[in-house]
Amino acid sequence: MTMSVSADAAILTEKVDVPVKDGTTMPAYVARPAERRDGPGILVLQDQFGVTDFLRDTADRFAQLGFTAIAPALYHRTGVFEMAYEGGYDANKPHHKAVTWDGQIADAEAAYDWLLGEGVSAERIGAMGFCMGGRLAYLANAHRPLRAAISFYGGRIAPDLLHHAAAQHGPLLFFWGGRDDVIPQEQVRAVADGLTAAGADHDQVVFSDAGHAFFCHSRPAMYHERASREAWAMSMEFLRCQGIL
Repeated sequence: MTMSVSADAAILTEKVDVPVKDGTTMPAYVARPAERRDGPGILVLQDQFGVTDFLRDTADRFAQLGFTAIAPALYHRTGVFEMAYEGGYDANKPHHKAVTWDGQIADAEAAYDWLLGEGVSAERIGAMGFCMGGRLAYLANAHRPLRAAISFYGGRIAPDLLHHAAAQHGPLLFFWGGRDDVIPQEQVRAVADGLTAAGADHDQVVFSDAGHAFFCHSRPAMYHERASREAWAMSMEFLRCQGIL
């Protein structure tokens, strides 16, 4: 375990091994306050590049706000914790293709259960995910009673996973880029329409001039500062309204 000190608060960070119900062991990055241990919990769910510096930084930001944040390594079955962004999508294709829906759900369930085991109240656990993690935030919310879930540009929810819409537990907040060249806008509309038809509580935010991965400050060519800052502020208010923060 390591301790880092920021201008806001001292936090503890560590890697932990989390057992998954399929018999595998999943490494995860954990960040939490150095002092307070009765705060909320959050699943911070990776994009296609793993538990990168960007994802760890996001977990640290939550820890500075009093959260216990866990970022599970979803490529653990192929032995990868993180990958460099410079390698592009081709480098992570073998690992991404090896990930299954059932495996991802099991990993999210294991991370949620780990938070419970650390004493985090089930009434104060949420999720935030990016790209494949944005999709998993939606799936996790259908398989564990999250208080709230936040999805950034989660592709393939429509049409592949809309059958989970009626099973959602907590309210959902979605962020999309209007200039996303990965997720077609018709899929964005289909997610909103599917959740509405299922009676799920959800909010949809589209930043018209932002593209895919606009929240990731580690990818300068894709990062959109205004959209990122607004999305974070909206996320914090959303979590406050749900009684998590």
